[in-house]
Amino acid sequence: MLPLSSDALRQRLRSFASRAQPLRILLTLGSLMAVCSYTGHTDAVIPLFLGAIASALAETDDSWRGRFRAQLVTLACFAVLSFSVETLFGRPVLFIAGLAFAAFWLTMLGAVEARYKAIAYATLILAMYATLGIENQGAHGHDRGRESLLLLAGAAWYGVFSVLWCAAFPAQPVQARLVTLFTVLGNFVRFKASLFEPLRGIDIEQKRLSLAQLNAEVVSELNAAKESIFRRIGARAPTGRISRYRGLYLIAQDVHERASSSHDDYNALADAFFHSDLLYRCQRVLGLQGLACQRLASSIARREPFEVGEETVQALADLRGAIEHERARATTPERLALLASVEALARNLAQLDGQLAGASQPSARAGRTEMGLFNRSPRSWRDAVERVRRQLTPRSPLFRHALRLAIALAVGYSVMHVIHPAQGYWILLTTLFVCQQSFGDTISRMGQRIAGTALGVVAGWALLQLFPQPLVQSVIAVAAGVLFFATRATRYLLATAAMTLLVLMCFNQVGDSGLLLVPRLVDTAIGSAIAGLAVLLVLPHWQARRINELAATAMRSHAGYLRRIVEQYGTGPRDHLDYRLARRNDHNADAALSTAVSDMFREPGYVRPRAGIALRFLIRSHTLLSYLSALGAHRAALPDSPHMAVLRDAAEAAAAALDALAGGLQGGAIGDDPANEPAVRAALAAAVAPAGDAGAAERTIHTELAQVWLQIDALRIHAREWLQPGDDAAPATLET
Repeated sequence: MLPLSSDALRQRLRSFASRAQPLRILLTLGSLMAVCSYTGHTDAVIPLFLGAIASALAETDDSWRGRFRAQLVTLACFAVLSFSVETLFGRPVLFIAGLAFAAFWLTMLGAVEARYKAIAYATLILAMYATLGIENQGAHGHDRGRESLLLLAGAAWYGVFSVLWCAAFPAQPVQARLVTLFTVLGNFVRFKASLFEPLRGIDIEQKRLSLAQLNAEVVSELNAAKESIFRRIGARAPTGRISRYRGLYLIAQDVHERASSSHDDYNALADAFFHSDLLYRCQRVLGLQGLACQRLASSIARREPFEVGEETVQALADLRGAIEHERARATTPERLALLASVEALARNLAQLDGQLAGASQPSARAGRTEMGLFNRSPRSWRDAVERVRRQLTPRSPLFRHALRLAIALAVGYSVMHVIHPAQGYWILLTTLFVCQQSFGDTISRMGQRIAGTALGVVAGWALLQLFPQPLVQSVIAVAAGVLFFATRATRYLLATAAMTLLVLMCFNQVGDSGLLLVPRLVDTAIGSAIAGLAVLLVLPHWQARRINELAATAMRSHAGYLRRIVEQYGTGPRDHLDYRLARRNDHNADAALSTAVSDMFREPGYVRPRAGIALRFLIRSHTLLSYLSALGAHRAALPDSPHMAVLRDAAEAAAAALDALAGGLQGGAIGDDPANEPAVRAALAAAVAPAGDAGAAERTIHTELAQVWLQIDALRIHAREWLQPGDDAAPATLET
């Protein structure tokens, strides 16, 4: 076998390091198991392992300093709750009151930010682990408090590996985030290319819906990448690889805006150029740019220079040639107007290609654009308290979930005492894992939790029969822990099976796990049923009851984005923080609406009789965002003129109309259209842009604003349908 070259060896090491958390778990559990086996304290394996797992569940992406501070907070929370469990364990009334109290307030702590949400959730899990440990402690006659100390020791030991890993590989999480971001962005761009098929009868609305769902994924990855970068730079100017990664993140934002753009009605374009290859040329360019995004993701993963390639350059040249050929044949004003939209699209695609070309030297953007990032973390403890206070209302989904979880755990504890009080704490643990904020997520987890536990029990029984040796079982337990963290975010059923297997192997080190097989299955079924009933009966969080609020937020965000865009048609394009923040807020609101509508279709049919209207509203809202993105993509400083004055008035009136629509959705009634709107729209329809290349930008703005107003009309209709009293419509399907 040939020895690896230095480059290949570095690539293997980077690939190895990219599997960060499973590797840290391997090091932590492996070292703990080795020490316990060597010293003969195999009875300490269970609490040490459970403490390490809880600590890993509390982990969020951060710098090594941030991780160190978070680890101290985590250990403090773990200590308070684990020793509280020890103190109250023999007093059922006080125990369940304390557990419900902790469940409510720790869940509410998630309102502060993601870091505290993870710590709070892991603290609750550790409390459940502490109850399991106390059961084991009582069975083996160990000293009081020993299990809590071992839990904390396991958590601290994982924390050591976590902090050291962050110090050794400071940029690796950002790199991984950007790889995922550009992969998802490439999928979005390639799917967007499918809209440019000159075929009649294509269901554009269904494609728009799929695009909205893909856009929500891109927005989620953009937010995650931004937070990862910000935690490593704060208010400082970044250097080295972090500076390069920040430049790549800003490139991803710009590519997303340009790829989100729509320049005219796709059905009209398909009808006009049905016998031409013009749209196929557009499709090819956009498809190649999607592939370029994915090649960029691969180059980031390998830490190699990005090479754009010549295919897109040639495809753009072919597109320009097709436009010139079509211009010579176009005779009617309607066809010429649609051709102008294709020309605007070609300019946008050329700019998009330029953004991707800049990925070879992303740090070069520093001199051309403001590169600040907005910090969404709480500024002070007062800000954190205020964030929690704002959520203390029954209208808040987080408040409902916190109260629901507290009640579910109280019910689970009562059921446990009726069935088998000595060994029923697995019911509480299952309820905690299964009970999620949304109905769809909870029901999905119910099935996966039960099936995963059954799979883990069967696998555990088989492996215990095949490998009775304690050393082999120890290796299997460590491997199961690694598998859990490698799959918990993507394959929950397999992750549940792995965790069940780990527990069985660990318990077999100090007793007979065969006695736990059937009780674990029964407890899992009971805990899952309690979680399912809780999400159905205790302050159910039906999306239909709040969809108008999310829609109102989306409309206000559209209005804010439009106003920021129009400002820059006077000052010239500047990607400063205020503009990028307005753009990001709009995409976040669109993604939140898309997620809510998707969740609605996972709820019982009787609670979503008007889901079809919400679906159509979402499609129109996302379509409106695509036209706003086109306006943003074509920003330029344009001189004042009578035509530009008409366009500015039309844009401001559109923003005002969106604000009014948001107010109507929030208030429960859509009012009459503003008195000046007919005159503004009539002026827009009658306005004529200057001829020739000088008026190309104004013609593009005119076309986009006309499409914006069409979407506003449709949104008003759907909003009135949603809010109208009377009999509800028949339940809709996702294909509505």
